[in-house]
Formats: sequence, C-alpha cells, structure tokens
Amino acid sequence: MALKWWQRAVFYQIYPRSFADSNGDGIGDLDGITAHLDYLNDGTERSLGIDAIWLNPINPSPNKDWGYDVSNYCGINPEFGDMASFDRLLKEAHRRGIRVIVDLVPNHTSDQHPWFVESRASKTNPKRDWYIWKTASPDKAPNNWHSQFGGPAWKLDVPSGEYYLHLFLDEQPDLNYRNPAVVEAMHDVIRFWLERGADGYRIDVVAQMMKDAAFRDNPFRTAHDPDIPWFEEGSQIPLHSTDQIEVHDVIRGFRLVADSFDDRVLVGETWPIEQERLADYLRPDELHLAFNFRFVLARYMASRFRDAIATTHRTFGPGAWPTWTLSNHDFSRHISRYSDGGDGIARARVAALMMLTLRGTPFIYYGEEIGMRDVRIPRERRRDPVGRDGCRTPMQWSRSPGAGFSTAASTWLPIGEAKEVNVAAQLDDPRSMLSFYRRLIRLRRETPALVEGSFRLQADSPADCLIYHRESPAHRLLVALNFGAEPREISSMRGRLIFDTDLARIGEASGATLKLAGNEAVIVES
Repeated sequence: MALKWWQRAVFYQIYPRSFADSNGDGIGDLDGITAHLDYLNDGTERSLGIDAIWLNPINPSPNKDWGYDVSNYCGINPEFGDMASFDRLLKEAHRRGIRVIVDLVPNHTSDQHPWFVESRASKTNPKRDWYIWKTASPDKAPNNWHSQFGGPAWKLDVPSGEYYLHLFLDEQPDLNYRNPAVVEAMHDVIRFWLERGADGYRIDVVAQMMKDAAFRDNPFRTAHDPDIPWFEEGSQIPLHSTDQIEVHDVIRGFRLVADSFDDRVLVGETWPIEQERLADYLRPDELHLAFNFRFVLARYMASRFRDAIATTHRTFGPGAWPTWTLSNHDFSRHISRYSDGGDGIARARVAALMMLTLRGTPFIYYGEEIGMRDVRIPRERRRDPVGRDGCRTPMQWSRSPGAGFSTAASTWLPIGEAKEVNVAAQLDDPRSMLSFYRRLIRLRRETPALVEGSFRLQADSPADCLIYHRESPAHRLLVALNFGAEPREISSMRGRLIFDTDLARIGEASGATLKLAGNEAVIVES
C-alpha cells in the first residue's frame, strides 16, 4: 500500500512568536514565517528540504500559557497578524509543496473565552455544563487531583460556591466532553480551519479530554521513572484524570470530521498511563500519528533509545505509524541536554541521524538544524509560568543585531549566542550542522529504504551502540550509531558508507566489521 504524504514527510515545528518578526515589534508573526518559506523548502539543495510545518497556537489568547489558553478558536492572535496573513502563509506554503498543520487545544480554554464567561455567570446558565463544576466544602476540593503545573486541579469560584476543574493553570478551565454540545462545538472548530485550507492538526493533551466519571482520587508513584524527571517517587499517577476509555470515542468523532476532507492528518500529544497503550490512539479510526515522549526524553544512551524504539515497534504492529522527535516547545533542547557530560554537538548529530533514518515520521524543532541551545533567561525576562522560556527563544538567522529575527530594540525573549550559531554562517559551510541536516533530509527523500523500507534491530552490538537495518527491494542499508565516547568495532555488512556524522567517510568501503569513532554514526549500503 502506498504511503500517505504524512508518512513520507519531514515535519518542522515552528513556534510563531519566535521564528521571524516582520513588523519590528519584537514578536514573531505569520508574515515572518511566510518570508522564510524558501529557507524551509524552495525546491533546491540550498533549502532545508522539509515537507510540512506545524504551527504552535495562533489563536487569540491572554497568553497566560502562551497560546494554550485560547479565547477564540476561530481567530488569529493580533500579535501574529490576521486571517489574511494566515491565508497568505497557506497559499505560499502550498505553492512550495509545504503542508501546514495547526495546533488544536481542545481540553481547555482560557477563562476569558466567552464560553467560560457564560459558564461562570450562574449555575443555571446554559453553558454551565460546558465545563466541569463540582460542589465541595470551601476548605476541601472535590478530589486530590493535581494540576500539571503544580498545586490542586480545582479552583473555588467564590460567588457560586462551586469548584471548576483545571488540569493546567487556574486560567485554563477544562471543557466537559460528556456534554454533546461541547463535542459538536469542537467539531465546528475543526471544520473551520480545514475549510480554510489547513492540512490537519496537532492536538494538545488529547488523552486528557475525558476524566473518570466518578472523579476518584489518583494514586501515587512508589518509584522514580528514570526517563521522565517529574515522575518522581511520591508524585501523582493521573490514573483517573487522563487516558480514560471514553476518550477514544471523542477522538473517533474528530477523525470522522477530518476524514470528511481530503488527505488531512491528526497528530496527538499523547501521554498514556502506560507506554504500551500509545498504540491504542493509533487505531485505524483514531489518530494518524502520536508523539512518543519516551523517545523525546530518553537520556543519551544506546540502551534508552533501543528500549524506546523496540517498545514502539513491538506494540504498534504493522498498521500504526511511529513519530520521532528530539525536542519541542515543552522541553529543554536536546543539544543542551546532551551537552551535560559530553560533546553536545557530536551527540546531536548522532541523534539526528537516528531520528531521520528510523521507520516513521520525523519532527524537527525550529533551530535544531543549526544547533540552537537553551538560553539562560534572566529572572526579570521570564515569561512562561513553568520555566520553558529557554527553549522558545528567537530563531538565530544572522549575527546582526536582533539576530535577523527582528529590528526591534528588544525582543519578546532574549536572543541566544547568535554570533556563533546562526543560519547565515552555516548556509555555505559544507561541514555545518545546517549542511548536515540538509544532506541527511535529502538522502532520506532519495532513498526508498529510509522512508518505506522494513526495519530490524540488530542484536549483536556493543552495549553503547545501536544498529538497525532498513531494507527495500532496491536498497539494503545498515545504520550504526555509537553513543559512547570511545571507539567501537561492530559487525557490519559489505558495502560502502553513503553517510556519516562527520561527512568525511562517504564512499569508504565497509567489510564484515566496521570501526566507529566515539559519538559517530554511519549509514552503509550493500
């Protein structure tokens, strides 16, 4: 069966506020993105060569959670432009063969959304049941659920004497998907942007849309999870506040709406209680894709990546399609994480080669292709309520004042080390990180085995190495990655190297064994 466009695509995630500022106010916007589409893909080898972009929220918002507190699902945040700006972006992206998906935030709204303003107005308001309200004593919440941003997940509304549920900030009340009117309203939202021409959605915290009908207390962890720092011993397991069986009916409804349009995609931000249940969200009538956070957050160790990959392939089966990403707007950039105790640049190249050669759809986070790092934000410049500013700083286009991002005297967040790390400095450097990404994305596109080929992990590898095979009728490839700092000798196959992380061994012959330098990865073709 022929692959869909979203199975062949390399996605590029754009945080609109930080990509490019077209009007000099220090804030990135939609016209700024449009102006840089040729950088992403102009059809030549000089561009990055991506196939699709995912835009973080572009809707009007009070910005308590920087767009994830939506106050109007069918509008454009004026800081980013207007609907004409969005239409121009879509038109120009599509003209270049670039698909565009947008963020959908269905679990909660802003407390300034007209729906919640009405819901809060009185207990008898027709929209009261659009949100989750519970009666309890003023000194004891309805249950023990925690907000993911800290503290209780219930806020007492003093005038009515009732609590409303917010699994994130107080200003982000959760919608009630047991109310059919809410479901239908969100279907209308989905139709709105698809009719406008969007190619699909990344759906925020999709597993949390349904909660336990009895609102039972959540249990607590008895051990620390080594890959997810906030899953500490004694932290709460969201057994009853997320990943409920009924959520799959809601997702099926979203899918029916999406399928009424041609060739659209739904990508889920999905945190199931157990990793093995991620596949449940990828059944034929639910999401097309779902992010694998065990992979995103894996420590830079062959064993951790091997476990994440093996679990994915074991539980997904032949029908579901994986995604792979190393960074996004919620977590420290991977080059910064990998720099702890090692060579972050070399490690980032190894990880990128892995991400772009696995079976599945890769997602690149803006700036990773030039090696952007987290930026240390002074206390007085911090904007995010839970400290994610460092990975959301402006794109570094050049070493000029404002880094080519903006002409403003001050940008919404500080700019990183743009004198050393920027697009202009790397465009014509054949050994730069940008050139590495461009050549690797081009190799992926031109090599059927890397897109549609089979996948097989090789068992006999050193503990700090990861080796796998990608095969199609025309190509047999071996991908070998050394996550250790010391050289290793691995079992290989006879052929030639068609890619390596240093771009220095291409064309070299390979025999039954192959030597890898520390933090080196290669692709061998037989």
